[in-house]
Amino acid sequence: MILPRVRRTLAAVLLSVLLFTTACSQSAPSRFDQAQQDSTRVKSGQAVAKKATQGSEFNKFFPPAGDGYQRVYTQEKKGFAEANLKKGGKVVAQLAVSDTTSIPSAAAKFAKSTKQIGGYPAVQVGNTQTSVLVGKYQVKVLSKDPTFSASDREAWIQKFNLSGLSRLK
Repeated sequence: MILPRVRRTLAAVLLSVLLFTTACSQSAPSRFDQAQQDSTRVKSGQAVAKKATQGSEFNKFFPPAGDGYQRVYTQEKKGFAEANLKKGGKVVAQLAVSDTTSIPSAAAKFAKSTKQIGGYPAVQVGNTQTSVLVGKYQVKVLSKDPTFSASDREAWIQKFNLSGLSRLK
């Protein structure tokens, strides 16, 4: 009778000692520990300039929906706003406005531009993107469907309220 009690007690004590020693021991650092420390050390939002315009300010300058197109806002953060342009339930293009204060190189590409849309310097990047620079703001239309052409992108850029955006501070 006493032997089974001793065994149970001894098993409980050994289990407690085992749990205590493994819980208190330090594990070897994983390969991700350094990356985690580096990423948490970086200040949140550091990539966006403090004086960048809030993304919600850009929404009123986006073109309205119509002619079978729907405009669905997908992202809004400091210095940036984006919407999908849908037709027949399918995303055909992406519309975006961004503040180039945080990324001066984004505005630099317009310096050698020979093309204008709506009176503003324009560039075409590859076969799918057209952008204009309105003051410090970049307005971009990106084709997401092969049927949405460069002329469609230009037409949608002109539907933005570019003059209103140019007065935004």
